Amino acid sequence: MSKKKRLIPHTYVIVFYIIIFSAILTWLVPGGEFERETKTFGDGNTKEVIVNDSFHYIDNAPQTWEIFSALFDGFVDKANIIVFILLIGGAFWIMNDSKSIDVGIYSFLKFTKKFEHYRLIRYLGINNIIITLIMIMFSVFGAVFGMSEETIAFVIIFVPLSISMGYDSIVGVSMCFVAAGLGFAGALLNPFTIGIAQGLSDIPLFSGIEFRFFCWIIINLFGISYILRYAKKIHKNPKLSPVYQEDDVWRKKGNSHIENIKYYTPVTAWIVYGILIIVMGIYSFYFSQTTLKIGNSSICIPIIPILTILFIISGFFALRKSVHFFILNLLIFTIFYLIVGVMGYEWYVMKIATLFFVLGIASGISMNNSPNTITQLFLEGVKDIMSAAMVVGLAGGIIIILQNGKIIDTLLFYMANSMQNFGKIASVSMMYFIQTMINIIIPSGSAKAALTMPIMSQFSDLIGVSRQATVMAFQFGDGFTNMITPTSGVLIGVLGVAKIPYEKWVKWATPFIAILIILGVILLIPTVTMKLNGF
Repeated sequence: MSKKKRLIPHTYVIVFYIIIFSAILTWLVPGGEFERETKTFGDGNTKEVIVNDSFHYIDNAPQTWEIFSALFDGFVDKANIIVFILLIGGAFWIMNDSKSIDVGIYSFLKFTKKFEHYRLIRYLGINNIIITLIMIMFSVFGAVFGMSEETIAFVIIFVPLSISMGYDSIVGVSMCFVAAGLGFAGALLNPFTIGIAQGLSDIPLFSGIEFRFFCWIIINLFGISYILRYAKKIHKNPKLSPVYQEDDVWRKKGNSHIENIKYYTPVTAWIVYGILIIVMGIYSFYFSQTTLKIGNSSICIPIIPILTILFIISGFFALRKSVHFFILNLLIFTIFYLIVGVMGYEWYVMKIATLFFVLGIASGISMNNSPNTITQLFLEGVKDIMSAAMVVGLAGGIIIILQNGKIIDTLLFYMANSMQNFGKIASVSMMYFIQTMINIIIPSGSAKAALTMPIMSQFSDLIGVSRQATVMAFQFGDGFTNMITPTSGVLIGVLGVAKIPYEKWVKWATPFIAILIILGVILLIPTVTMKLNGF
């Protein structure tokens, strides 16, 4: 057994092997590039896109010693994700020290037990209902506003919850990250993928939503059912989990006697409460109305004043109960503000990380911890999460090698030409396959849309395939492999936070992703064989 364990490469080793393989490709594949132009979209955002029929060969740049400098460049390129992970890790460590999440999980599970008296709920299984509802929520987030990086923060919540429910960290990751990935692939109104892809293809934004909604339902039915089936197996025998040993870290954290926690409320918690009310009040005055964008639609409501009022009421009753529930209340409202920030103010990782950083400091002060104690806890959290942040930088080196070797455009050109003389079903399937392969190299949906859609949309006209079908091929190809590709900083960050080795995740996820890819092929067939609205 020990020999077999030694044969499994470390995640860092796997990533470095891929960097070496990418460097070898720069010697074998000719250099090439497309000309690019800047295009402005309806929302005012600009994007560099490929000029049609502009591909030309150039001198390639074979990579040698650059495999080592690529690591440095990868860290620079992925700096925002790395800092995001470190700040999240440090902030949650401060909050975890208060045992508030443990109290919340214990109270939540105790509350759900009450519903087992109902025959229907007992038949369906309360845990199944919980997992399903959480996954649907995150799938909607992925489909509507492209939730991706944000799931890293939720892993620290759902992995302990999953362990407490008798499952493993894979189920915990599936509740948020996999669910958001399923929604991302369904992409009902995702402006970062569907919005850009349709804009570059010169078709109405978010058109064809009826069939995409059908696809979203089918994808989620399969995905959630797959996770529930796996969860049932693990619940019966936890040792069947491929990460049973790794989860021992989470189980030990959950072994503290929650029932014996002393419930109290320090004066400092009331001070934090007062300061936050003042800050929220000021923001409510300056941002009395917020325009929340949902796909191509928007709604203007006084969401920040509403959240302020709700916080005043809920915070007061939470403090009356215990500081632990007040910190949980802070966490809940942090999530609310995250959603408002993303949908209303286009927040990205910097502002989201800052939001959670404030949550950590507020939690520490509420527990009456000294500045030195808060700092020490933050550093312990950073140290605990450091390996996850490191591997994100390492994975970024893969992209750097391919870019510096000047072969990404050449690979794209070869793939596009490979679709000549195919039938409609074969052509759209080949487009899907190409987008899937490209996604392994370039996991960014918006970047891949800008890179591929100007070519694919024009090519679809030549072979008589709807541009909407081409967008669907991009959508599926962009979504599923995000959950397995080592070049995805989000995936590597999620696994690092959950303490799941990449090789074990790949072994578990491969059949799941393979079935999803096949499902994508089946769902593409109606786009070229049936008359669908928007196609």
